[in-house]
Amino acid sequence: MVAFHVVTMGEAVSRATGKLFAQNNFRDYLELHGLSVQLTEALAEYWHARIRAEQGFGIEDSSELDSILDQGYRGSRYSFGYPACPDLSQQTQLCELLKPERIGVNLSEEFQLHPEQSTSAIIVHHPEAKYFNAT
Repeated sequence: MVAFHVVTMGEAVSRATGKLFAQNNFRDYLELHGLSVQLTEALAEYWHARIRAEQGFGIEDSSELDSILDQGYRGSRYSFGYPACPDLSQQTQLCELLKPERIGVNLSEEFQLHPEQSTSAIIVHHPEAKYFNAT
């Protein structure tokens, strides 16, 4: 089984961080940028958990935070540009499938998602799907 998703914090936060940067207000820029990137990641994790729940194996998720942070759940979420999926150009196929422009996300000529606080993923739910599965 495989699932796909695109999530975003939206254009408003990108405009806000851009404005802070242009004003040389770097501390506030870095704090807001960091928060928005972490919120995007949290939203992606939320949808990954929801997909696991809807597929009926969310009950396998660990109840311990340390274990969850160490991938204590079934499957993995792989995003383009990282070691498991290094070819950013494959974003094109994902965007053709999901049509992220419906939620205000566009793909640049360099295969980057805009607004910046967006991420996409291929979600594989095989029990052995892990980021690093070497023993």
